[in-house]
Amino acid sequence: MKFSVAITISLVLVILGVGLGDSKDLWIHPRGKILPLELTGPFVKLGDGSLLTVDGNATRISRDGGKTWSEPRQIYQGPKPGTPKNGLLLKTKDQIVVLVYQDWDTMNWGWDDARGVALPDARLDVWAIRSLDKGKTWVDRQKILDGYCGALIDIIQTRSGRIVAPIQFMLPDPDRHAIYTAVSADNGKTWKKSNIIDLGGYGHHDGAMEPTLAELRDGRLWMLLRTTWDRFWEAYSEDDGLSWRVIRPSDIKASSSPGYLLRLASGRLVLVWNRLYREGENSYAHLTRRNFDTSVPMGKAFRWYSERTQKNDPESWQREELSIAFSEDDGITWTDPVVIARQSQQMLSYSYLFEREPGLLWILSGFGRPLRMSLREADFVGSTASSAP
Repeated sequence: MKFSVAITISLVLVILGVGLGDSKDLWIHPRGKILPLELTGPFVKLGDGSLLTVDGNATRISRDGGKTWSEPRQIYQGPKPGTPKNGLLLKTKDQIVVLVYQDWDTMNWGWDDARGVALPDARLDVWAIRSLDKGKTWVDRQKILDGYCGALIDIIQTRSGRIVAPIQFMLPDPDRHAIYTAVSADNGKTWKKSNIIDLGGYGHHDGAMEPTLAELRDGRLWMLLRTTWDRFWEAYSEDDGLSWRVIRPSDIKASSSPGYLLRLASGRLVLVWNRLYREGENSYAHLTRRNFDTSVPMGKAFRWYSERTQKNDPESWQREELSIAFSEDDGITWTDPVVIARQSQQMLSYSYLFEREPGLLWILSGFGRPLRMSLREADFVGSTASSAP
Protein backbone atom coordinates (compact mmCIF):
# COMPACT_ATOMS: atom_id res chain seq x y z
CA MET A 1 0.00 0.00 0.00
CA LYS A 2 1.27 3.45 -0.88
CA PHE A 3 0.54 6.42 1.33
CA SER A 4 1.28 9.39 -0.89
CA VAL A 5 -1.03 12.23 0.04
CA ALA A 6 0.46 15.42 1.43
CA ILE A 7 -0.38 14.86 5.07
CA THR A 8 0.91 15.26 8.59
CA ILE A 9 -0.38 13.78 11.82
CA SER A 10 -2.24 17.02 12.51
CA LEU A 11 -4.18 16.50 9.29
CA VAL A 12 -4.87 12.91 10.33
CA LEU A 13 -6.65 14.25 13.38
CA VAL A 14 -8.82 16.45 11.21
CA ILE A 15 -9.58 13.69 8.72
CA LEU A 16 -10.67 11.31 11.48
CA GLY A 17 -12.80 13.96 13.12
CA VAL A 18 -10.66 14.43 16.19
CA GLY A 19 -11.69 17.54 18.06
CA LEU A 20 -9.63 19.40 20.59
CA GLY A 21 -11.89 18.52 23.48
CA ASP A 22 -13.70 20.72 25.93
CA SER A 23 -11.48 23.41 27.43
CA LYS A 24 -13.04 22.81 30.85
CA ASP A 25 -11.14 19.51 30.95
CA LEU A 26 -7.80 21.29 30.74
CA TRP A 27 -5.98 21.49 34.08
CA ILE A 28 -3.15 23.95 34.66
CA HIS A 29 -0.93 24.42 37.70
CA PRO A 30 -2.58 26.61 40.39
CA ARG A 31 0.28 29.12 40.09
CA GLY A 32 -0.19 29.42 36.35
CA LYS A 33 -2.62 31.71 34.55
CA ILE A 34 -4.46 31.29 31.27
CA LEU A 35 -3.39 33.90 28.74
CA PRO A 36 -6.14 35.45 26.58
CA LEU A 37 -3.86 35.48 23.54
CA GLU A 38 -5.20 35.56 20.01
CA LEU A 39 -1.83 34.71 18.48
CA THR A 40 0.60 32.01 19.55
CA GLY A 41 4.03 33.34 18.61
CA PRO A 42 6.87 33.30 18.05
CA PHE A 43 7.39 36.73 19.58
CA VAL A 44 10.20 39.27 19.81
CA LYS A 45 10.31 42.40 21.91
CA LEU A 46 11.01 45.59 20.01
CA GLY A 47 12.91 48.55 21.44
CA ASP A 48 9.74 50.42 22.41
CA GLY A 49 8.42 47.47 24.40
CA SER A 50 5.91 46.32 21.79
CA LEU A 51 5.70 42.70 20.62
CA LEU A 52 6.24 41.57 17.06
CA THR A 53 4.94 38.22 15.84
CA VAL A 54 4.53 36.34 12.59
CA ASP A 55 1.06 35.27 11.52
CA GLY A 56 1.42 33.25 8.32
CA ASN A 57 2.89 35.50 5.63
CA ALA A 58 2.49 38.63 7.75
CA THR A 59 3.77 40.40 10.83
CA ARG A 60 1.57 41.91 13.50
CA ILE A 61 2.43 44.16 16.45
CA SER A 62 0.91 44.46 19.92
CA ARG A 63 1.43 47.48 22.14
CA ASP A 64 -0.63 46.17 25.05
CA GLY A 65 1.09 42.91 25.95
CA GLY A 66 -0.68 40.73 23.42
CA LYS A 67 -4.28 41.76 24.16
CA THR A 68 -4.78 43.36 20.75
CA TRP A 69 -2.80 43.24 17.52
CA SER A 70 -2.28 45.46 14.53
CA GLU A 71 -3.53 44.61 11.07
CA PRO A 72 -1.29 42.12 9.23
CA ARG A 73 1.63 43.51 7.24
CA GLN A 74 2.68 41.16 4.43
CA ILE A 75 6.19 39.71 4.58
CA TYR A 76 6.85 38.20 1.15
CA GLN A 77 5.19 39.63 -1.94
CA GLY A 78 7.08 37.95 -4.80
CA PRO A 79 6.32 34.95 -7.01
CA LYS A 80 5.58 31.53 -5.59
CA PRO A 81 6.76 29.66 -3.64
CA GLY A 82 6.31 32.07 -0.78
CA THR A 83 4.00 31.10 2.10
CA PRO A 84 5.86 31.30 5.43
CA LYS A 85 4.59 28.99 8.15
CA ASN A 86 6.03 27.45 11.31
CA GLY A 87 8.67 30.14 11.62
CA LEU A 88 11.50 30.86 14.05
CA LEU A 89 11.77 34.55 14.93
CA LEU A 90 14.80 36.30 16.40
CA LYS A 91 15.79 39.92 17.09
CA THR A 92 19.56 40.25 17.00
CA LYS A 93 21.76 42.42 19.18
CA ASP A 94 21.91 44.81 16.23
CA GLN A 95 18.10 45.11 16.20
CA ILE A 96 17.71 43.10 13.00
CA VAL A 97 14.74 40.72 12.88
CA VAL A 98 15.47 37.31 11.35
CA LEU A 99 12.79 34.81 10.29
CA VAL A 100 13.59 31.18 9.44
CA TYR A 101 10.50 29.40 8.16
CA GLN A 102 9.01 26.48 6.29
CA ASP A 103 7.51 27.45 2.95
CA TRP A 104 4.23 25.59 2.74
CA ASP A 105 3.84 26.31 -0.95
CA THR A 106 6.45 23.54 -1.30
CA MET A 107 4.71 21.11 1.05
CA ASN A 108 4.43 17.64 -0.49
CA TRP A 109 4.64 14.71 1.87
CA GLY A 110 4.55 11.12 0.69
CA TRP A 111 5.61 7.75 2.11
CA ASP A 112 5.73 4.42 0.31
CA ASP A 113 4.56 1.87 2.90
CA ALA A 114 5.63 -1.18 0.91
CA ARG A 115 9.24 -0.02 0.50
CA GLY A 116 9.47 2.01 3.71
CA VAL A 117 10.80 5.14 2.01
CA ALA A 118 9.74 8.72 1.46
CA LEU A 119 8.52 9.41 -2.05
CA PRO A 120 11.12 11.12 -4.27
CA ASP A 121 9.16 14.37 -4.44
CA ALA A 122 8.52 14.65 -0.69
CA ARG A 123 9.59 18.11 0.38
CA LEU A 124 9.01 21.05 2.69
CA ASP A 125 11.71 23.64 2.08
CA VAL A 126 13.17 26.02 4.67
CA TRP A 127 13.95 29.66 3.92
CA ALA A 128 15.44 32.61 5.77
CA ILE A 129 14.57 36.28 5.41
CA ARG A 130 15.40 39.34 7.50
CA SER A 131 14.13 42.81 8.27
CA LEU A 132 16.30 45.87 8.92
CA ASP A 133 13.35 48.07 9.95
CA LYS A 134 11.53 46.16 12.70
CA GLY A 135 9.44 44.00 10.39
CA LYS A 136 8.20 46.66 7.97
CA THR A 137 10.13 45.36 4.96
CA TRP A 138 12.13 42.19 4.34
CA VAL A 139 15.32 41.45 2.38
CA ASP A 140 17.89 38.71 1.64
CA ARG A 141 15.35 35.92 1.22
CA GLN A 142 17.16 32.63 0.58
CA LYS A 143 16.59 28.90 0.76
CA ILE A 144 18.58 27.14 3.47
CA LEU A 145 17.10 23.65 3.03
CA ASP A 146 16.10 22.13 -0.29
CA GLY A 147 14.31 19.01 0.92
CA TYR A 148 11.85 17.83 3.56
CA CYS A 149 11.97 19.44 7.01
CA GLY A 150 10.05 18.35 10.08
CA ALA A 151 9.03 20.95 12.63
CA LEU A 152 11.29 23.92 13.33
CA ILE A 153 11.65 24.38 17.09
CA ASP A 154 14.37 26.82 18.15
CA ILE A 155 16.79 29.58 17.14
CA ILE A 156 19.36 31.49 19.24
CA GLN A 157 22.04 34.14 18.91
CA THR A 158 25.27 33.37 20.72
CA ARG A 159 27.37 35.82 22.70
CA SER A 160 29.72 36.09 19.72
CA GLY A 161 26.80 37.24 17.57
CA ARG A 162 26.28 34.10 15.48
CA ILE A 163 22.71 32.97 14.78
CA VAL A 164 22.17 29.21 15.10
CA ALA A 165 19.03 27.41 13.86
CA PRO A 166 18.70 23.59 13.92
CA ILE A 167 17.20 22.20 10.70
CA GLN A 168 15.71 18.71 10.40
CA PHE A 169 15.87 16.82 7.11
CA MET A 170 15.59 13.26 5.77
CA LEU A 171 18.47 10.92 4.99
CA PRO A 172 18.02 7.84 2.77
CA ASP A 173 18.88 4.12 3.01
CA PRO A 174 17.15 3.67 5.39
CA ASP A 175 14.98 6.78 5.40
CA ARG A 176 15.15 8.62 8.74
CA HIS A 177 15.58 12.14 10.08
CA ALA A 178 18.86 13.93 10.77
CA ILE A 179 19.91 17.40 11.89
CA TYR A 180 22.31 20.14 10.89
CA THR A 181 22.51 23.70 12.13
CA ALA A 182 22.29 26.71 9.86
CA VAL A 183 24.72 29.34 11.16
CA SER A 184 24.94 33.02 10.26
CA ALA A 185 27.72 35.38 11.37
CA ASP A 186 26.22 38.47 9.67
CA ASN A 187 22.73 38.85 11.15
CA GLY A 188 21.09 36.44 8.74
CA LYS A 189 22.51 37.81 5.47
CA THR A 190 24.44 34.62 4.68
CA TRP A 191 24.38 31.11 6.15
CA LYS A 192 26.67 28.11 6.58
CA LYS A 193 25.76 24.50 7.36
CA SER A 194 27.28 22.43 10.13
CA ASN A 195 28.14 18.75 9.98
CA ILE A 196 25.24 16.31 10.09
CA ILE A 197 23.95 14.77 13.33
CA ASP A 198 22.77 11.30 12.35
CA LEU A 199 21.56 8.93 15.06
CA GLY A 200 20.39 6.22 12.69
CA GLY A 201 16.86 4.89 12.87
CA TYR A 202 14.25 3.81 10.37
CA GLY A 203 10.95 5.41 9.44
CA HIS A 204 9.28 8.73 8.82
CA HIS A 205 9.21 9.47 12.56
CA ASP A 206 12.59 8.13 13.63
CA GLY A 207 16.16 9.35 13.91
CA ALA A 208 17.34 12.75 15.16
CA MET A 209 14.38 15.11 15.34
CA GLU A 210 13.20 18.57 16.40
CA PRO A 211 16.00 19.86 18.64
CA THR A 212 16.12 22.75 21.05
CA LEU A 213 19.34 24.41 22.17
CA ALA A 214 21.00 26.92 24.50
CA GLU A 215 24.42 28.48 24.99
CA LEU A 216 26.23 27.36 28.14
CA ARG A 217 28.30 29.62 30.36
CA ASP A 218 31.55 28.11 29.06
CA GLY A 219 30.62 29.10 25.50
CA ARG A 220 29.57 25.67 24.26
CA LEU A 221 26.19 25.11 22.66
CA TRP A 222 24.01 22.36 24.07
CA MET A 223 21.34 20.71 21.95
CA LEU A 224 18.58 18.34 23.09
CA LEU A 225 17.12 16.17 20.33
CA ARG A 226 13.81 14.37 20.21
CA THR A 227 14.20 10.62 19.68
CA THR A 228 12.10 7.47 19.92
CA TRP A 229 14.42 5.98 22.54
CA ASP A 230 12.85 7.12 25.84
CA ARG A 231 15.13 10.13 26.33
CA PHE A 232 16.55 13.19 24.68
CA TRP A 233 19.90 12.76 23.01
CA GLU A 234 22.34 15.62 23.43
CA ALA A 235 24.98 17.23 21.24
CA TYR A 236 27.64 19.83 22.02
CA SER A 237 29.35 22.41 19.82
CA GLU A 238 32.48 24.36 20.75
CA ASP A 239 32.41 26.67 17.70
CA ASP A 240 28.97 28.32 17.77
CA GLY A 241 27.18 25.52 15.96
CA LEU A 242 29.54 25.07 13.00
CA SER A 243 30.42 21.56 14.17
CA TRP A 244 29.01 19.05 16.64
CA ARG A 245 31.57 16.58 18.02
CA VAL A 246 30.04 15.15 21.21
CA ILE A 247 26.75 13.35 20.51
CA ARG A 248 25.30 10.96 23.08
CA PRO A 249 22.21 9.98 25.10
CA SER A 250 21.28 12.54 27.72
CA ASP A 251 20.11 11.85 31.27
CA ILE A 252 16.73 13.48 30.59
CA LYS A 253 14.01 10.93 30.02
CA ALA A 254 11.37 12.08 27.55
CA SER A 255 8.58 10.83 25.37
CA SER A 256 8.84 11.07 21.58
CA SER A 257 8.05 14.77 21.56
CA PRO A 258 10.21 17.90 21.31
CA GLY A 259 11.20 19.95 24.34
CA TYR A 260 11.95 23.65 24.60
CA LEU A 261 15.09 24.92 26.35
CA LEU A 262 15.55 28.59 27.23
CA ARG A 263 18.15 30.70 29.01
CA LEU A 264 16.33 33.07 31.35
CA ALA A 265 17.28 36.59 32.34
CA SER A 266 18.13 35.19 35.80
CA GLY A 267 20.80 32.96 34.25
CA ARG A 268 18.88 29.76 34.87
CA LEU A 269 17.98 27.28 32.17
CA VAL A 270 14.35 26.21 31.93
CA LEU A 271 13.05 23.16 30.11
CA VAL A 272 9.44 22.41 29.21
CA TRP A 273 8.75 18.92 27.83
CA ASN A 274 6.58 15.81 27.80
CA ARG A 275 8.10 13.37 30.26
CA LEU A 276 8.44 9.67 29.52
CA TYR A 277 5.61 8.71 31.87
CA ARG A 278 2.67 10.50 33.37
CA GLU A 279 3.14 11.76 36.91
CA GLY A 280 3.25 8.85 39.38
CA GLU A 281 3.45 6.15 36.69
CA ASN A 282 6.31 3.95 35.53
CA SER A 283 4.95 2.58 32.25
CA TYR A 284 3.81 4.05 28.98
CA ALA A 285 2.32 0.85 27.56
CA HIS A 286 -1.09 2.53 27.27
CA LEU A 287 0.41 5.70 25.78
CA THR A 288 2.17 4.38 22.70
CA ARG A 289 1.01 5.07 19.19
CA ARG A 290 -0.04 1.42 18.91
CA ASN A 291 -1.88 1.12 22.21
CA PHE A 292 -3.95 4.27 22.45
CA ASP A 293 -7.56 3.69 23.44
CA THR A 294 -9.34 3.56 20.08
CA SER A 295 -12.69 4.28 21.71
CA VAL A 296 -11.65 7.94 21.80
CA PRO A 297 -10.92 10.00 18.69
CA MET A 298 -7.27 10.70 19.45
CA GLY A 299 -6.58 7.02 20.00
CA LYS A 300 -8.24 6.18 16.70
CA ALA A 301 -6.05 8.75 14.97
CA PHE A 302 -2.86 7.36 16.43
CA ARG A 303 -3.78 3.77 15.60
CA TRP A 304 -4.31 4.92 11.99
CA TYR A 305 -0.98 6.71 12.09
CA SER A 306 0.82 3.78 13.75
CA GLU A 307 -0.19 1.39 11.00
CA ARG A 308 1.75 3.58 8.58
CA THR A 309 4.90 3.79 10.67
CA GLN A 310 7.76 1.53 9.71
CA LYS A 311 9.23 1.39 13.22
CA ASN A 312 7.95 -1.60 15.20
CA ASP A 313 9.55 -0.92 18.59
CA PRO A 314 7.28 0.61 21.22
CA GLU A 315 7.86 4.20 22.19
CA SER A 316 6.26 6.64 24.59
CA TRP A 317 3.70 8.99 23.10
CA GLN A 318 3.00 10.67 26.44
CA ARG A 319 1.70 14.11 25.49
CA GLU A 320 -1.14 14.44 27.98
CA GLU A 321 1.07 16.17 30.56
CA LEU A 322 3.47 19.05 30.14
CA SER A 323 6.23 19.49 32.74
CA ILE A 324 8.77 22.16 33.66
CA ALA A 325 12.16 22.08 35.40
CA PHE A 326 14.91 24.62 36.10
CA SER A 327 18.69 24.32 36.28
CA GLU A 328 21.19 26.55 38.08
CA ASP A 329 24.26 24.74 36.72
CA ASP A 330 23.75 24.54 32.94
CA GLY A 331 21.78 21.32 32.94
CA ILE A 332 23.99 19.23 35.24
CA THR A 333 21.22 19.12 37.84
CA TRP A 334 17.57 20.11 37.65
CA THR A 335 14.77 20.93 40.03
CA ASP A 336 12.20 18.19 40.40
CA PRO A 337 9.92 18.34 37.35
CA VAL A 338 6.50 19.85 37.95
CA VAL A 339 3.43 19.18 35.83
CA ILE A 340 2.09 22.53 34.66
CA ALA A 341 -0.73 21.34 32.36
CA ARG A 342 -2.69 18.15 31.90
CA GLN A 343 -5.55 16.89 29.77
CA SER A 344 -6.52 13.25 29.36
CA GLN A 345 -6.47 11.84 25.82
CA GLN A 346 -5.43 15.21 24.38
CA MET A 347 -2.01 16.39 23.26
CA LEU A 348 -0.17 19.24 24.98
CA SER A 349 3.01 19.32 22.93
CA TYR A 350 5.34 21.33 20.69
CA SER A 351 5.60 24.00 23.35
CA TYR A 352 7.12 27.43 22.85
CA LEU A 353 8.61 29.52 25.67
CA PHE A 354 8.83 33.30 25.70
CA GLU A 355 10.16 35.37 28.61
CA ARG A 356 7.76 38.30 28.41
CA GLU A 357 9.69 40.15 31.10
CA PRO A 358 12.39 38.94 33.50
CA GLY A 359 10.92 36.00 35.41
CA LEU A 360 7.55 35.96 33.61
CA LEU A 361 7.20 33.03 31.20
CA TRP A 362 4.63 32.57 28.49
CA ILE A 363 4.11 28.89 27.60
CA LEU A 364 2.22 28.09 24.44
CA SER A 365 1.46 24.65 23.07
CA GLY A 366 1.49 24.51 19.28
CA PHE A 367 0.04 21.05 18.59
CA GLY A 368 -3.10 19.42 19.94
CA ARG A 369 -4.81 21.21 22.81
CA PRO A 370 -4.30 24.99 22.45
CA LEU A 371 -2.47 25.97 25.65
CA ARG A 372 -1.78 29.62 26.40
CA MET A 373 -0.53 30.08 29.93
CA SER A 374 1.92 32.13 31.98
CA LEU A 375 3.83 31.46 35.18
CA ARG A 376 6.46 33.17 37.27
CA GLU A 377 9.90 31.69 37.70
CA ALA A 378 10.01 32.72 41.36
CA ASP A 379 6.93 30.62 42.14
CA PHE A 380 8.86 27.49 41.21
CA VAL A 381 12.48 28.18 42.20
CA GLY A 382 12.46 31.15 44.59
CA SER A 383 14.04 34.54 44.09
CA THR A 384 17.75 33.56 44.37
CA ALA A 385 19.28 33.20 40.95
CA SER A 386 22.73 32.75 39.45
CA SER A 387 24.33 35.36 37.25
CA ALA A 388 23.30 35.44 33.59
CA PRO A 389 26.02 34.46 31.12
